[in-house]
Amino acid sequence: MNEYIVTDEEKGLRIDQYLSKITDYSRSKIVKMIKEGLILVDDISVKPSYIVKQNDNINIIGELNESTDITPENIPLNIVYEDDDVLVVNKPSGMVVHPAHGNYSKTLVNALLYHCNNLSTHDIRPGIVHRIDKDTSGLLMIAKNDNAHKILAEQLSLKTTTRKYIALVWGVINHDTGTIDAPIGRDSNDRQKMNVTDINSKDAVTHFKVLERYKRTTLIELQLETGRTHQIRVHMNYIGYPIVNDKVYGHKKTINDFGQLLHAKTLGFVHPTTNKYMEFDSDLPEEFIELIDIFKNE
Repeated sequence: MNEYIVTDEEKGLRIDQYLSKITDYSRSKIVKMIKEGLILVDDISVKPSYIVKQNDNINIIGELNESTDITPENIPLNIVYEDDDVLVVNKPSGMVVHPAHGNYSKTLVNALLYHCNNLSTHDIRPGIVHRIDKDTSGLLMIAKNDNAHKILAEQLSLKTTTRKYIALVWGVINHDTGTIDAPIGRDSNDRQKMNVTDINSKDAVTHFKVLERYKRTTLIELQLETGRTHQIRVHMNYIGYPIVNDKVYGHKKTINDFGQLLHAKTLGFVHPTTNKYMEFDSDLPEEFIELIDIFKNE
């Protein structure tokens, strides 16, 4: 159940407008959920036209059941590891992890359904335990059954997994290490973006260390303590060092269409059956390395 408290700044909106700004749900889906009784205000059903008031306690008590057939597609996968319980893939930049918002093809899930006979149960996200952004490359763990999914999800919740990223950011970071501890919530002006805010936000912690400094940029390694949407991109932009080639959060003009220079390089977890810790590493994409070389040689 998701709970939201309306602030003084947010009052006066229709409830469907309010929720579409602070959640991942589209306005049309919110209307359907309200009509199905899945959204309550102070434990009472309301109409989509209800105007929210300060201190209204809004609860989303369930997910709309919109079963959608996802077609398996013969899309090449870079498989780093596979057994009967888990699969680790190296996702390329540009690939969406799972179908959503009318995009039901050419995703990682479409490729997984073609490759695997068994995945953990979910209508549109079978096997997906965690996600990375479309234009972020790197390692993801996939659950091939419901028991594996439950155990891996618990490790993410307890923050016992290892997730290390490599990023190239604008600006020269003078200190060698740092920790960004700043809550992240949806941008009130643009529901497609996240930002650092105290309003309807969740705790977010990112650790980083400098690997190399160049004339205009810095190569860093980051480790996630939490896993909020767009966390690294939001946090680095917040402290004034946005990720190079980030079309959404970067302040500089993008260099090309490759996407943000952010790669999920290292992934570690305890195997759900053997109980042994496993850790996997991956190489940076060639396009990432080529752009690093450009800045290195300035």
